[in-house]
Amino acid sequence: MFEVRNLSIRLNDRYLVENLSFVLSEGDKMALIGEEGNGKSTLLKVFLLQAPYVEVFGKVDCYENKVGYLEQSLNEKDAKKSVYDFLFENDQIYYEKSHSFYRYLKSFHLNEAILEQTLESLSGGESVKVRLLKLLLDDCDVLFLDEPTNDLDLCSLEWIENFIKYTTKPILYVSHDETLLSNTANRILHFEQVRKKTYCRYTLFNGDYATYVAQRLKGIEIQTEQAKFEKRKLSQQQEKLNRVMQKVEYQQNTISSKNPHGAKVLKKKMHTLKVQERKLETWEVTELPDVEESISFCFDSVFIPNTKHILHITLSTLEVNSKVLSQNIDLDVVGSVHLAIIGKNGMGKSTFLKIIYENLKHRTDLRVGYMPQNYEEEMSANLSVLSFIFPKGNQEELTLARKYLGNMHLTQEEMLTDFKKISNGTKVKVFLAKFVLNQCNVLILDEPTRNVSPLSNPVIRKMLSEFNGTIISVSHDRKYLQEVVDEIYELTPEGLVKK
Repeated sequence: MFEVRNLSIRLNDRYLVENLSFVLSEGDKMALIGEEGNGKSTLLKVFLLQAPYVEVFGKVDCYENKVGYLEQSLNEKDAKKSVYDFLFENDQIYYEKSHSFYRYLKSFHLNEAILEQTLESLSGGESVKVRLLKLLLDDCDVLFLDEPTNDLDLCSLEWIENFIKYTTKPILYVSHDETLLSNTANRILHFEQVRKKTYCRYTLFNGDYATYVAQRLKGIEIQTEQAKFEKRKLSQQQEKLNRVMQKVEYQQNTISSKNPHGAKVLKKKMHTLKVQERKLETWEVTELPDVEESISFCFDSVFIPNTKHILHITLSTLEVNSKVLSQNIDLDVVGSVHLAIIGKNGMGKSTFLKIIYENLKHRTDLRVGYMPQNYEEEMSANLSVLSFIFPKGNQEELTLARKYLGNMHLTQEEMLTDFKKISNGTKVKVFLAKFVLNQCNVLILDEPTRNVSPLSNPVIRKMLSEFNGTIISVSHDRKYLQEVVDEIYELTPEGLVKK
């Protein structure tokens, strides 16, 4: 069991959460959701006393349970280690755990040769697998998982999904994968920052993700209708009162000085109307829902003719660090197709996507936007968010950028922040705003939905599915593959295979 009592977390001058209390018991699969930068990863670090940058009030009790923690990214102290040294402190432990190790190795489609590699040399998906493997071998009592499915291939994703679903171990996990959430979560903890990120609130829901989303949307719909009704009613009352006041005022201005009684009656009537006016001014109406995920963007006037030839690329071999991963690759892209490349971890999908970008980025007849797996790859210097979008932007362009970033729920402070310092999910939104503002008609996207809130992802998928340009992407997001993609290719050792 794991218990949190009256927990508050403050970062600088704002709270990430206030007075949070819950108990995590055997069989609980609690999904922690919320928009980017709301403190989800920080909460997990607070539980493990790894967040010295925040003030913490309240109590956390692990009851002497062994806690396992999967960080969102590989930490520097482990990066140089070999996989063997990372998993096993010594040879004795290796022999004790070898049976379990080889069973998990098979489940994750990994080869024993990976033991000799360093963690920093692994692909993103391989790194996640190895770090998950360590938690499984350590047989922890409670698991905290920060984006456990990031970069995993589809087979491994389904394996970890089944593990979360069927294990009796209490698990608290952060995820943006809607399919995973729908299939595994039985409790929801939703973090929000509203009122332009000046006020925090949380919702603790005991039930599955689909039910939570449905109830939340229904509540938002009811509150919206109630707010509109009350606002309309108030407006009608004010208009009616204004008409009566104007009539009385006209009568006051035109009444004869020889009718003092009539003037007195009108004055008293105006006083009564003024009282009614003050009451209407203080009339409280239901507010429109303040929800974070209502982001807004669209690709205006973007078009690729169906006959336009975008790309023809052939590679005899695809290599990474002199290792041949695939061969005889042939890809032809024509028109406004939405294409996705899938494949096992370590197959070189991100490398192939970079090669495609290098082939297209100097084309003068195309406007190409590229979102790499490592977002900083597109940075030549430390730039603010605004400068990243328009490095040499004039005042009109910067004003437009502020408008679009505001629609993505970035604050003015975030717009002026170093791009490298904002959260990964916010970086995705910034890339999308850049593509819109630069009117890109070809998008090359490496896992475009992996760091975005599950509540915002449906909006992003909808906009990408309606995009009238060409999309060449790598993704293992099952919702993205279903809703956005027209053609799927699997990268195999023998080349690309159309699915």
